[in-house]
Amino acid sequence: MKKLFLFASFVLLTPLASGCVDEVDQAFDCSQICNRYSDCFDADYDVGACEDRCRDNADADEDFAEQADGCETCLDDRSCSGSFACVDECVGVVP
Repeated sequence: MKKLFLFASFVLLTPLASGCVDEVDQAFDCSQICNRYSDCFDADYDVGACEDRCRDNADADEDFAEQADGCETCLDDRSCSGSFACVDECVGVVP
């Protein structure tokens, strides 16, 4: 009986944990993208509004979430001038 309870708990909680991980990843991606835009292109850019808009779009649209993830991955470890190589991945995510 104990094993059945543990198995049922695992089956029920795994999708919830996965959703939380996705939310954290989306928040990280959006934060990195919006901060990069502010750091590299527009110091007066409203990063908070960008993050909110990005997370809302990612929550509503799986394709946008994947695009934001690809954008953040492309930007990772690039300098500001190297960010131009990520135009295809990042177009539409910011501003």
